[in-house]
Amino acid sequence: MSRLGLAGCLALSLLSLAAVAAEPQPDGTPIKVTPRMRGAGVVSSGVTLPPAPPATGTREHPVPSWGKPLPFPIIIADRHNNRILEVAPDKHIIWEFTSPSLKVYRANDDAFFSPDGKEISVNEEDNYDIHIVDYATRSLIWSYGESDTFGKGEGLLNFPDDVHILPDGRVMTADIRNCRVLFIDREKESVLSQWGKPGTCRHDPPRFLNLPNGSTPLDNGDILITEIPGSWITRLTLDGKVVWSRQAPHVSYPSDAYMTHDGQVIVANYAKPGGVVVFDPGSGKVTWEYSEKKGEKMLVHPSLAMELPTGDILLNDDERHRVIVIDRKTKQIIWQYGVTDQPGHAPGYLFYPDGLDIDVYHDWKTTLAGHD
Repeated sequence: MSRLGLAGCLALSLLSLAAVAAEPQPDGTPIKVTPRMRGAGVVSSGVTLPPAPPATGTREHPVPSWGKPLPFPIIIADRHNNRILEVAPDKHIIWEFTSPSLKVYRANDDAFFSPDGKEISVNEEDNYDIHIVDYATRSLIWSYGESDTFGKGEGLLNFPDDVHILPDGRVMTADIRNCRVLFIDREKESVLSQWGKPGTCRHDPPRFLNLPNGSTPLDNGDILITEIPGSWITRLTLDGKVVWSRQAPHVSYPSDAYMTHDGQVIVANYAKPGGVVVFDPGSGKVTWEYSEKKGEKMLVHPSLAMELPTGDILLNDDERHRVIVIDRKTKQIIWQYGVTDQPGHAPGYLFYPDGLDIDVYHDWKTTLAGHD
């Protein structure tokens, strides 16, 4: 999910990003690391972590639910704290991965479980690399890309986003400024195939893509691609056939589209004030929308929204430093982790939470009950 031009307006952000993508850039170009990129440095919540249970659940057959308001624990890519947290529905921190080195691991943007729940894939946009973290050992076990260096050749990325481990073992990532989605052989650390082409940024999937900041695997194996200009959401089969392509309504800056249980699209509007839109991809009709203009309920640059098994909406509200659950019927905030507008790294605080995923794999409910 692209975090560009945070201090500026959306139009200037898009123009700047498009210019960077269009200009030829020599491979292996180093970047200047700023204090903002380093965030809070290497930090930890300081919580004594309980032993993690093994991965026994799947998305099709999840571990026991906690019910409303949050049915399962969630992992949070706490970007400016350079760490991944897992928070239980009762708001206790139950798992944490902190940066082993800011050179190698910094500004984690998204974090997603592998299909078997044993690993977490991570992308770092302005560190220009992607990683895999082993859940059981809380260790960094795989990387692709060169830290603090961008390019388009083998082994290089340019603002990578949304990395996922596919069921067949391939690693997929949206390489935003190279206007492509890559499929990487994990063992050989080489690109197997790609959609899009560096230097040609326009909407014509899968041949060309225009600044893709979302690439989401679906249950049947299809891939959902989000492109920033034009707010295009496209569903493709894994072999590159377009199933449908639709511009998201009421969205100025789309971030990480997902599918709902009934086949609709849910997408965050990364804006100030921001919002969440659910629409029918066949008709383009908006079926649900959240967009508050002021006060505690207003969102500021939310970058990922997904539907919970309860039907409610889970999202990260990046610049208000919180993760929330919105009741689908009442549109009230019914669960929150993080203190609104107050960044921090102590228990209960976040610092620019930029990604999340639902832990349906580890039976923390039973594990924690046994440690009471």
